[in-house]
Amino acid sequence: MKFCLLATAALFAPAAGEILFKEQFNDEAWEDRWVVPSGWKSASELGEWTQTAGEFYADESDKGLKTGPDARFHGISAKMDKPFNSSDGKDVVIQYSVKNEQNIDCGGAYIKLLPGGDKFDSKNFGGDTPYGIMFGPDICGGTKRTHVILHSEDKGEGLLIKKDVPCETDVFSHLYTLVVRPDNTFEVFVDNKSVRDGKLEDAFDFLEPKEIDDPDQTKPDDWVEASKIPDPADVKPEGHDDIPSEIPDPDVAKPEDWDDEDDGEWEPPMVDNPEYKGPWTPKMIDNPDYKGPWVQPKIANPDYKYNDKMYAVCPDGCSHVGFELWQVKSGTIFDDIIVTDSLEEAQKYAQETFFKKKDGEKKMFDEQQAATSVDEEDAPDFDESLMDDDDLDDDDEYDMGDEL
Repeated sequence: MKFCLLATAALFAPAAGEILFKEQFNDEAWEDRWVVPSGWKSASELGEWTQTAGEFYADESDKGLKTGPDARFHGISAKMDKPFNSSDGKDVVIQYSVKNEQNIDCGGAYIKLLPGGDKFDSKNFGGDTPYGIMFGPDICGGTKRTHVILHSEDKGEGLLIKKDVPCETDVFSHLYTLVVRPDNTFEVFVDNKSVRDGKLEDAFDFLEPKEIDDPDQTKPDDWVEASKIPDPADVKPEGHDDIPSEIPDPDVAKPEDWDDEDDGEWEPPMVDNPEYKGPWTPKMIDNPDYKGPWVQPKIANPDYKYNDKMYAVCPDGCSHVGFELWQVKSGTIFDDIIVTDSLEEAQKYAQETFFKKKDGEKKMFDEQQAATSVDEEDAPDFDESLMDDDDLDDDDEYDMGDEL
């Protein structure tokens, strides 16, 4: 009987999610799996990718892929173990970690899910390469957001989420997760916390509007939109315009030694006239004929139709993942990439990777900061009395032109 119960439980247990791609960059063979697009930009424009654990970490053997040097394009892609095809009717989950050790001021850190299969051109992968998903943080100046851009088969373009999703801006590793579901919903997680979710039709411009302005309706000629009018009973006071804005200063007299023949006719300085009231304007009163702003009547949009395939970001299959970035300040470390059809699998992977190192990374950083503070406190103060006269003379003769 016990065997039968176990067999029945196994029969109805949910199937494990399928992992389509994983990457931790911990072995030297990562260079065989990833391809730098040498045909995308010239060698002088392309940055380099370095395998490293970074400047602070929980485990030195737990490495990621780091961008460098500054002001470069950074591109790299890898083929997934198995392509994802939206026609399978499954969720697609893309997740990875981002560590901006360099206190990034301007640069992208987003990942792309890419179609192409065996025809994917790794050597020329770049900004013009079609993609199914573009997802991840992008920081430049005051713009700090997590990109969520999904391919629309109907519109033939990528659609940017309408309301910005915030991103993390400190120097530590953070985990970014996107789920797109076949019920036309999505969800974004940062460090495994849901930060945005909803219907695709509400968050993206997949569909045409349900209603449009009625082209046959125009504002009537006699429509009154002025909420206020001049008071017809308010009359300009007599003599209002005769009051000058300035008058001779009554406190200044003609100097006794002023000679009109030699000095010319004396003119007193002018001052503001306290009686001057400015240009006259009538008082305003409520307009009895006011009808409010005219609003164009709406009609049903004949071009509107619901698309139950909005979620199909990879209608012909996505086979590769890649980073295609511009970074003014490089030094970002990417790690712990997974593409799967199961959020549970992604979260399990996060526990094995990101969350396993998160606290240790912060601990090492704090220790480094504390050690730096101690070193600065122990450093001896500069004593100018220890300098000899020759040193002072040299400083006096220092020329900034030598530095230039």
